[in-house]
Amino acid sequence: MLPTKPKVKRTKTAEQALASLMRLCARAERSSGDAMRLMATWCVPEAERQGVLQRLLRDKFIDDSRYAEAFVREKSNLSAWGEYKIRAALRRKGIADNIISQALRQMTSEQSAERLTERLRRKIRTTKYENSYQLKTKLLRHALSLGYSMDEAMRCVEEVIRDINTNDECEDFLF
Repeated sequence: MLPTKPKVKRTKTAEQALASLMRLCARAERSSGDAMRLMATWCVPEAERQGVLQRLLRDKFIDDSRYAEAFVREKSNLSAWGEYKIRAALRRKGIADNIISQALRQMTSEQSAERLTERLRRKIRTTKYENSYQLKTKLLRHALSLGYSMDEAMRCVEEVIRDINTNDECEDFLF
């Protein structure tokens, strides 16, 4: 086995970091936390990071509220994430709680419930279970892992199981 070369941190000056971040932000939305983490990996001096970030904010390359709205839209529509999981992910990105709450207001509970119900119907196809209790538990655990509240998860799981009972696709569902 060949010895691997140790990774050398690539250092950048504040001007190089600004240019790199402008290119990155022009291609995709970034949060201020993302920019700060990238500058830390590039070993940009701590005193200069805030100046670079302020310039990016002033020139509208970075806008945390725009980032949060795009993140909520993507994760709720494409990944079918619930509010709790989205909120936690945005907090990890360094977005302020008031911006997160404002972005989450664009999610409607009806659309959220429809997405979860559809996701649970797809999950049933790949779930192995021996009895109805096991199926209900697995579906509920899956819904909670997607970041939905217990109440919303229970409503959707019961709706999916009711549909199965109506269609007689499964046996002996007694709840």
